Amino acid sequence: MQKERIIMGIDPGTQVMGYGILRVLDNKPSMMAMGVMELGKYGDHYLKLAKIYARVIGLIEEFLPDELAIEAPFFGKNVQSMLKLGRAQGVAMAAAISRDIPIFEYAPLKIKMAITGNGRAAKEQVAYMLQKILHIPDENMLPQLDASDGLAAALCHFYQSGVTTGDRKYKDWKDFASRNQDKVRK
Repeated sequence: MQKERIIMGIDPGTQVMGYGILRVLDNKPSMMAMGVMELGKYGDHYLKLAKIYARVIGLIEEFLPDELAIEAPFFGKNVQSMLKLGRAQGVAMAAAISRDIPIFEYAPLKIKMAITGNGRAAKEQVAYMLQKILHIPDENMLPQLDASDGLAAALCHFYQSGVTTGDRKYKDWKDFASRNQDKVRK
């Protein structure tokens, strides 16, 4: 029997919001969609928040995600920018809450580490690794790296939520290897 779950990932922003939708079938992830929402054209901050909320609700209705993975705001020097980013994240989270979708927050370093093995990786490296891991054709990659950042949040959540084989759940690859010595080559 095939088990399916849909993970929506969001890279919140007040200028550009990136998103990615990951389909996991029989514990194999694949990209369903990714994109960006350009918000720079809206001058009013509250209008931007309304647009973010409406778009996230639209994505939820279209893809019916089981979980939301969202990038946590990083600490910067500009308090005003951080406040705006936190509001954008909060509005996206409120949309998920309104549809009873569980939310999982990941720091940017954690997401980069999960995808590339390097918490300080450049956005381009993250996009490249996503393309290789998920077998995304060149024509489906977007030039806006916010889109791949949203997809990276979803894939990070897939990795962090445990590796499953049948009905057995594993914390990580080390746990899997220790309980499956017959499958490990040295």
